[in-house]
Parts: sequence; C-alpha cells; structure tokens
Amino acid sequence: MEKPRLSFCQIWNMSFGFLGIQFGWTLQMNNMSAIYEYLGAQPSQLPILWLAAPLTGLLVQPVIGNWSDNTWGPLGRRRPFFLTGAILSSLALILMPLSAALWMAAGLLWILDASINISMEPFRAFVADMLPEEQRSRGFTMQSFFIGVGSVAASYLPLLLSRMVPPTGSAKGHAIPEIVRIAFWIGSVAFISAVLVTVITTKEYPPSEHERERLKHAKAFDFGEIMQALREMPRTMRQLAVVQFLTWLGLFCMFLYFAVAVAHNVFGALSTNERAFTQGVIWAGYCSGAYNTVCFIVAPFLPALARRIGKRGTHSWCLSAGALGLVSIALIHDKWLLFLPMVGIGIAWASILSMPYAILSAAIPSNKMGVYMGIFNFFIVIPEILSSLVFGWIMANVLNNDRMKALIIGGICFTLAAILTQRVQEVVVEDESLAPLAAARAEPA
Repeated sequence: MEKPRLSFCQIWNMSFGFLGIQFGWTLQMNNMSAIYEYLGAQPSQLPILWLAAPLTGLLVQPVIGNWSDNTWGPLGRRRPFFLTGAILSSLALILMPLSAALWMAAGLLWILDASINISMEPFRAFVADMLPEEQRSRGFTMQSFFIGVGSVAASYLPLLLSRMVPPTGSAKGHAIPEIVRIAFWIGSVAFISAVLVTVITTKEYPPSEHERERLKHAKAFDFGEIMQALREMPRTMRQLAVVQFLTWLGLFCMFLYFAVAVAHNVFGALSTNERAFTQGVIWAGYCSGAYNTVCFIVAPFLPALARRIGKRGTHSWCLSAGALGLVSIALIHDKWLLFLPMVGIGIAWASILSMPYAILSAAIPSNKMGVYMGIFNFFIVIPEILSSLVFGWIMANVLNNDRMKALIIGGICFTLAAILTQRVQEVVVEDESLAPLAAARAEPA
C-alpha cells in the first residue's frame, strides 16, 4: 500500500515509547559494571558477567522480528511486542537493585536485556512500516531524539536523588546504594508509561487482502525464513554489518569501562567501599547525560545534513567525531574537562541510532522488515559477545587492568568504522513505489 506522509505529532507519538526503552537501557549500561563491582567482581570478570545478555539478544531479535512480520491481532503487528517487553523489563528493573549476589545480578541482566530487545526490535521495524521512505530518516532521528532525552533523564536522575539521599558507600544491609535502587524503580515506571503512550496513540495500518491471506498460512516463527533471509542479505546490509560491528565493539569498550575508569582514574578511588567510587560512578552518569544531551540536540539536524552529503557521508563524519572524543578521554584527569569529549561522542551516538537504519530500510524488502532488522542486531550483539569472552583476558594480561586504554581501543574501532562507511552502497529512493526495484539493484549481479 502507498503510505501517507505523517505529521510531526504523529511521528512524535509513534516514537515516544523509545524514551522509556532508553531510560531503562541507560540505567543498565551506566550502572551494571558498578553493581557487579559492588557485589565483589574484579575488573577482568566484568566482560564475562555481561555475556548472557548479548547471547539472549542474538536469539531474541530475529525471532521477535520474524514473529512480528507474521503477526496481526487486535493490537496490530508490532505493538503487542512493545507492550510485552515493557512489562517484563519493568519487573526486571524493580528486582535488579535488590540483587544480593553476582549470580542474581547476572541472571536479572539476562532477563532485562532480553525484555528490552523484545520492545526495541519491533520499534525499528515500526518506523519502516508506518512511514514512506522519504520520511524514514526523520522517523529514525525522532527515535534518536527520544533516545537522547531518555538517556539524559536516566543519567541525571542520580543528581536529583542525591539532593535527598547523599551519595555514600553501600547502605547497611544492601550491597547496592540506595540512590541506585531508587533510580531503577523510577526507571521501571518510566519504561512502561512511555511505551503505553505509543501503544495507545498510534494505530498500525491493517494488512492488505493479499497480506491477510499470507498471514493465514504463515508460521508465527519460521527458522527457515530467518536462514533464507541471512543467505539473501542485500549488499548494502552486508557492508553496513561490518561498520556496525566495529562501531559497537568501540561502544562496548566505553559501556564496560567508562564509569569505573572515571571512579578510579579521575576520582582516585582505590576500592568500591570508598565514597570517591560512588561519586565517580555518578559523575560518569552525568557525562553520559551530557553526550545524550548532545544527541537529542544534534538528531533533528541530521536529516538536513543527510540531504546535503548523503546518509553515508553523515554517518562517517559523525563516527569520526566520536573516535576523537573516545581517544581524548585518556588524556583527561580533571572531572570537568570530561564533558568536552562528550560532544564528539554525542554526535556519533545520534548518528549510530538513526543513519544505519535509515540506510538499511531502503535496501530490504518491506514484508521482511522485522526479520532483517532483527538480523541486523547480530552485528550489535556479536561484538558484545566477543568483548565478554576476550576483553577480560586482554584487560588482565595486556592492558594491566588500565580502563583508559580500553577507551582508546574503542576510539580506534570508531575510526575504522568511519573509514569503512565510505564503501557502503547507499540506495537512494525518491518514490516509495520504487523501493523494491532499488533494493534489487543493491543485490550483487
């Protein structure tokens, strides 16, 4: 069907749920390494403790994508998955800061990450389902805007809470500080509330008669269809996959070690029992809030930049800014100067959350949008798995547990990704009706 152009308010409503998803995801990313250290983990153990989450994502994303492609019910195609993931994620956020042992925190991270994936993956396909191709860049950058807002809110929440609960070491009877526990519980409410806004305000287009007939005979989950989609990945997607792999390898270096690097290298904490450690972790959260502030400021300007230099050129330029930001962190020892690299990282983050998906959506068949968006997630979780399996050994045996060196490696990965973005074959579609033909031209002869 020919999709109508949507208004600003309609795109706003359909993207609003990402605010809640990112609120929960940022709480997880900013605090899990510190939570593990509160519970007694060593730096070299952190990567392996993150392993269950990406392994789950590797399975969940394509399954949910394929399942949602072949689903239609009272709530539509994608909205049932938003809602289910939001309910499960909210419960996991309530329980996570009550963890009393490493195994409990690792298990809840597994549940939380899987649940976030159930909500997040259909949201990517949702934009492509609802918008004509010429509006997709705007749709994905609107998601980036809400991702930035959600991340800022989650990052600066401890600052607001510290006005009421002074930052100290772990509270008596609890391994995890009270500020962290309250933040996770507020995140639980924010997650489910924001997703409900999208579920209630946005209705999906009903399938055509031909599509209804296909859905009658389609399996809810078809492993063979996923394997076929893997074999038939368009050239553009294969090229983007390498860029995505290197980008997220660099990001996980930051996610794993930035907070504890600030606590130890900038605030001078020698153990997790010191007040300086908690202050350093909270300050790292403020820095995260800064780059996410840059993200939602920059995101609305990316479609205009993409029209001038292309989506590929925009993404390459933004990744280069992020590389400069990550590498420069290692040179900084003053907590206030840490906000300078956050500008480059924020620019890169805005593009990472939008441009690859805008490029990809023009190159894949519309009736397989969910499964291909799920497969594309492989190139986020595979680098996370490699980081979990290999980086602990590298930290202990090569980097001497120097967390700042891990951030430099992240910057190198960003640089390589920026260079390889230049070879991505971008499919440009002016008329949505030409999208299938354009996608076919992206295939190898």
